[in-house]
Parts: sequence; C-alpha cells; structure tokens
Amino acid sequence: MRYLVITLLSFLLTIPVSYAQDAPPADRVILISIDGFRPDFYLEPHRPAPMLQQMAREGAHAKGVRGVFPSVTYPSHTTLVTGARPANHGILYNRDPEEGWNFFYENITAPTLWALVAENGGITANVGWPVTVGAAIDFNVVISGALSNSDLSDDPIRDLTTPEGLFEELEREATGRLDVGYDLSNSNPAKEGRVAEMASYLIAEHAPQLLTVALQVTDSFQHRYGREAPAVDRALAAADRAVARIMEELERHDLLERTAFVISGDHGFSDIDLRVQPNVWLAEAGLYDANDPQSSRARFETSGGAAFLYLADPEDSEAVDTITELLDTLPPQEARWIRVLDRDFLDEERAHPTAPVALSAVDGVTFGGGINGGVLGAASGGTHGHLPDFPDMNTGLVLWGSGVRAGAVAPLVGMEDIAPTVAYLLGLMLDAPDGTVLRGVVE
Repeated sequence: MRYLVITLLSFLLTIPVSYAQDAPPADRVILISIDGFRPDFYLEPHRPAPMLQQMAREGAHAKGVRGVFPSVTYPSHTTLVTGARPANHGILYNRDPEEGWNFFYENITAPTLWALVAENGGITANVGWPVTVGAAIDFNVVISGALSNSDLSDDPIRDLTTPEGLFEELEREATGRLDVGYDLSNSNPAKEGRVAEMASYLIAEHAPQLLTVALQVTDSFQHRYGREAPAVDRALAAADRAVARIMEELERHDLLERTAFVISGDHGFSDIDLRVQPNVWLAEAGLYDANDPQSSRARFETSGGAAFLYLADPEDSEAVDTITELLDTLPPQEARWIRVLDRDFLDEERAHPTAPVALSAVDGVTFGGGINGGVLGAASGGTHGHLPDFPDMNTGLVLWGSGVRAGAVAPLVGMEDIAPTVAYLLGLMLDAPDGTVLRGVVE
C-alpha cells in the first residue's frame, strides 16, 4: 500500500500544471504604466505619492526593475505586455529610422496580454498604451503626443480610438469635451486626471478583465527639468491621484476585492550634462555624409543614451572593421563617456537583432545624432535609453490586491517577467519568450 501511495504521488507531481484555474487569483487586472517611474517614488516617504506608497506597503513591490535596451518608451511598453525583449517582440525604437513612429500593433511579433485575454473570452480595454493603433482591443483609446502630430488623419486620437464613437462617448459621459492638444498633452499634469476618468468609465460601463493605462507626464517633466525638479513632484502627484481615482471607481462598484493592480514603469532617468555625437567620428573617417545622412555608408541612429550602427550595405564588413578599430582607439577623453556593445553582447541582451555595433552612454551622458558642434557638447535635463544596468535607469513595480502576496519585497526583477505575472493573476498562461512568473510576489 505504501508503494502504491508513493507511486501515485510521483505520478501526480509529473503532471504538467497550467496556470489556468477554475478560480483565478483575480477576476481582473489593472496594468498601469507610469512613464519614467522610479523606485524612490514609492520607497521614499517624502515623495508626493501617498496612494502608491500605501499600495507598496500593503501589497508587494520591487526595489527595482531592470529594463530593456534601449530603455525607451515603446520597446519597454511592448515588453510589459509580451514578456519579450526587443529582438523577440519587434519594437526596437520609439521611432524606427526607416519606417517612422511605431504606432501600429501589427508590428508586434510576440503574443500580447490583450490577445491572450481575448482568446480566453475576456474583455480588454486600454487608455493610452503605446503601440496599440489597430489593436484588437475591445475598447481602445489611443493617446500619444506623437500620434497627435502625425499625418494619419486630421484628428488621429479621436479617429483611431475604437470602436467608432468611443472617444465621443467618453467625452459625453466621463470627461467633457476635450481640447486634445492641451488636455491630453504630456506637458499638462491635468492629462492624468482625464486618463483616469476615461479608465474609470470603462471599468464601470464595460467591465474589462484586463485594463491597461499609461500615465506619461512624469516622463515629460523629467526630460525637461531633470530628476529632482519640483515639477517632477507635481507630475508624480498627478499620476498618484490618477491611480487613486481608478481604485475609487472599483470600490464604488464593489469590484475592488477581486481586482489586482500591477503598476510599473518603462525606464528610470539620468540627469545629463554632456552630449556625445558619435557620427562625428564616422564623418572624420569618411563614412558619414552630413548632407544626406540616410544615404551614408554608415551612421549611428541615436535614442537618448543608446546609439545603433546602421550600414547602407548590411554586408559591409570593411566598414564594421573600420568603425570597430576607430572605437577601440578613441582618445581617453572621448572613450570614457561611452560603452561599446558588440554583436555577441546584443544577442545576449536580446536587443537590436541586426545592428553590428551599438553604444550605450554612461550615466549622465546622452547621444546626439548630428555632427555640428563636435563630438562633445553641453546638455541639460534628463534622459534614458542607456543599457539599464545602473541604478538610476531602474524603473519601479508595485502590486496590490487579489492574488498578491502582502508584504513581499523583491530585490531586482526583470521587466520581461511582469507580463507573465499579469497573466498568472488572471489564471492564464502567456507564451512569453523571455519572461517568467514572479512567484515571490503572488500567492
């Protein structure tokens, strides 16, 4: 009999276990990104973020989240909903050098949380998440400053929100008539309140199992003023109030008990005082044409603290050898500000899949794409994009509510692990190429 019991237990332990359950940890997940969200926003009590700090105390949080390279908004937000790094989800930049802004959902090459929920019969909603134009999200409000200034239509935010008429419904029932260029501008902290009202209305009227919300003014103000400016506290307070407004709507409808919040960011921020222009080196080597950069034999495409080498002929190994030698022999007063990342490193990082060489600036330094003014020049404000392996580039993570392990504190987690964790809370399993469930912060 003892042998039979042991054999039966051994058999049961080998049965594959799916996350899918009759009673998932949560009935719904509110996934919120705060652009430029830093761990100190909820770890330091003097920050004007009482809601986030309460959720971090009562729920779970990470001391930091290591992001992706480049640590910029669109690739990072795509990792947050796929569990994939850029090479595996296809969104390599905010604005692709060849194709333009990465607005379109069809360019994502990895499975997303929205698709997973839809496949399992759930309702999805979104307010402002990047790379969602054309997404099969049931209620999809696309908000972006770049989108507002695009030529996709005369009024792209209203026109591209789906289903047709949803934006007008939100204006009528939730926000009042909006001046899109002002009310939804990343330069206006009041934007976060408008976003929260839209999200709250979708919760009350359409009951999504997955709601994604992007709050972005914190990013805009840190770019303009740097990490510690009073304006950043103002933007943080607006984001914190938006989170509280969404929670209050759930509470009003008796939905809070079975709801999980997952609040993350996309990158940290580096205060900058120096700009490096790597295309000056290429121009001096006769590889870069300042009059026609796109036709240059070689050029660095820059994005804050990241720069990727592009070749007119991808097979031009001679140019790669020349540039590699050039970078290896830079004078110390220039070499000290950059890190050279070779193809093997980029493969390990699952970053840009084809660039033969990339650069990451050191903390405090940004890249410029031109050549005027020489290699080194002054800079101000803040930026990101760097290889995310130093503390200021870490972003944050707070989890609260149903299915969250109260009091759990994770040290440093990977951004690619957040999407599988959201899926787990919904009782689902995401086919994430690079991530896994953060078992330490869920029940």
